[in-house]
Amino acid sequence: MKIDWAALGSVFGVSLAVTVGLVALFTLGVAGLSRRERAAAQGDSTALALTGAYVCFATCAAAVAYGIYLIMAKA
Repeated sequence: MKIDWAALGSVFGVSLAVTVGLVALFTLGVAGLSRRERAAAQGDSTALALTGAYVCFATCAAAVAYGIYLIMAKA
């Protein structure tokens, strides 16, 4: 049995980058919702923070759905 270390390293690097990116994007969504709460308490407009949070969450959901699609397409 021969292990292709270059391919294994490539898969590891891509998975690490995508995982860190999704966590950062989800964190931005949560921060946007928190900012919306603060803006609502101060009486400011909350549309931009809410839209940004929804975009972040939708992008996370799309990335997860794409990953599931890739897994199912290979089966």
